[in-house]
Amino acid sequence: MHVLVLGGTTEARRLAEALVEELPAGDRLTSSLAGRVAGPRLPPGEVRIGGFGGVDGLTGWLRTHRVDVLIDATHPFAGTISFHAAAAAAAAHVPLLALRRPGWVPGDGDDWHPVGSLAGAAAALPALGRRVFLTTGRMGLAAFAGLDELWFLMRSVDAPEQPYPARMEVLLDRGPFTLDGERELIRRHRVDVVVTKDSGGAATAPKLTAAREAGIPVVVVRRPPAPEGVPVVETPESAVAWLRGHALRRTTSQPSG
Repeated sequence: MHVLVLGGTTEARRLAEALVEELPAGDRLTSSLAGRVAGPRLPPGEVRIGGFGGVDGLTGWLRTHRVDVLIDATHPFAGTISFHAAAAAAAAHVPLLALRRPGWVPGDGDDWHPVGSLAGAAAALPALGRRVFLTTGRMGLAAFAGLDELWFLMRSVDAPEQPYPARMEVLLDRGPFTLDGERELIRRHRVDVVVTKDSGGAATAPKLTAAREAGIPVVVVRRPPAPEGVPVVETPESAVAWLRGHALRRTTSQPSG
């Protein structure tokens, strides 16, 4: 059996680590990374980096490399590849599973302002604060480029490219982040509003706790829609269990000699 994991997330890497131990000798595991981050943390097993060339390219790859199972473990905001995966899996008649970490849920004391896009976040900011902790990554900074009256602390793994806000300090860092570290960032930079995507997971969640403790608002960009009809699990362990069931069904459905 050949399993292709569309990855780039912590969950995808954990899944690859589990599958390396789980899959029988002779089975094949390939993890695919988009290549948008310099020096990514590579999962075990075979790794390919770069795009497929749309739905047709991914469909061709599935067929050429005889992929038996496709697991979409991409970031919740990498929406295009998820729709490509659904279309390609259907065209190539390959079972597809989505591994999606659950989104964040506000708690008591949180002052969250949900918006539908980065443009919506930019529109909401002037009424909420003047010193912004921007944690949406380096892509899409153009949405905030016109907010010259605001100051931004922008954190991402790699350095951003223009256009971006005129008054911006860049912090290059990679999660997971600690609560003490997030408290210190907010205090030292006098942050009065946080902007984040609803990425979910524990690695970047401490900023939400730190914002609640500091009594400052958080602008939360809602997740984009995902393909309908695709089975979804929330943990790598659940994905492994699903794959076990698929392998068992596949074995029992084959005619005996």
